[in-house]
Amino acid sequence: MNFYDFTVMNREGKSVSLAEYKGKVLLIVNTATHCGLTPQYAALQNLYEVYHDKGFEILDFPCNQFGQQAPGSAEEISEFCTLNYHTTFPQFAKIDVNGSKAAPLFVYLKEQVAETVDESDKALIEKIKSVSPFTGAKDIKWNFSKFLVNRDGIVQSWFSPTYKPENLSSAIERLL
Repeated sequence: MNFYDFTVMNREGKSVSLAEYKGKVLLIVNTATHCGLTPQYAALQNLYEVYHDKGFEILDFPCNQFGQQAPGSAEEISEFCTLNYHTTFPQFAKIDVNGSKAAPLFVYLKEQVAETVDESDKALIEKIKSVSPFTGAKDIKWNFSKFLVNRDGIVQSWFSPTYKPENLSSAIERLL
């Protein structure tokens, strides 16, 4: 199985084949609207505006597994993101990223690469791990974990929740 074999649900509940994104550089993020990291939406939107016309997409997957920080319906989450952060990138249905109900896409993503943690944020990651029920090496630790996928559907990197989106520019440019 490869990346483009997966099908996900959009926020309207319709199936979307990831094959629709062939040839694009992708940043896949598990997000939340009531998280201390939620302001990352602004930086994500900025990346989207800078690189979208060059073949870059952000795929937003709300996740309520971490402290119930993504409450609400798909419509409420979308409205929050649009009104507060002016997001225009695709948002998908709420999912689980860990455990027995984890979305198959996220199981696959986690199997492909090891997580990159910004050295300056190691203490914060340790604090997150102390309150997260998910502490295994291949578990997503919190909201706003980011996976960078190249134009061929190969997962290049997994960035920790605290890794700032604005620091991804050079990695995105290399793949574009």
